[in-house]
Amino acid sequence: MRKMVLSILVENTAGVLNRVAGLFSRRGYNIDSLTVGETEDPKFSRMTIVVHGDDDVLEQLEKQISKLIDVKELIELKPENSVCRELILVKVAVPQEKRPEIVAITDVFRAKIVDVSPESMMIELTGNQNKLDAFIDLLQGFEVRELVRTGITGLTRGRADMIGDSIDF
Repeated sequence: MRKMVLSILVENTAGVLNRVAGLFSRRGYNIDSLTVGETEDPKFSRMTIVVHGDDDVLEQLEKQISKLIDVKELIELKPENSVCRELILVKVAVPQEKRPEIVAITDVFRAKIVDVSPESMMIELTGNQNKLDAFIDLLQGFEVRELVRTGITGLTRGRADMIGDSIDF
């Protein structure tokens, strides 16, 4: 089993997310992560989908997604030629005397404290999955009240590999 990160350029129309996600559910495949957002051209959205499977299953998924009418382009974001990131927000219960510890951990990971209340702090961190997992591990001595992850999003490196080179924006 290997992890595959797909970047899919789709028409920004009603129901496109349902059609793409439905393809996975109809075939019994699980989506590990899914992010969607409008591109620089509001006519198009970019989906980043993370899925695990054996090579035959992943190849079949790519072919089936490519056949969908709303899909304009699909590429695999391979680690060696792409940049992938994820965002987390973490709300931690922190008494006054423990705040310097949280600030120190936050500084090491280049995270941001985005909210402070008398009983908690909220931290924002962006990076690859390993970085985020390491950060969360360091918070184990604290009470994590809430945590949310956006899922992976990414782009290929360099001009030649960009999605949409063949599409008029």
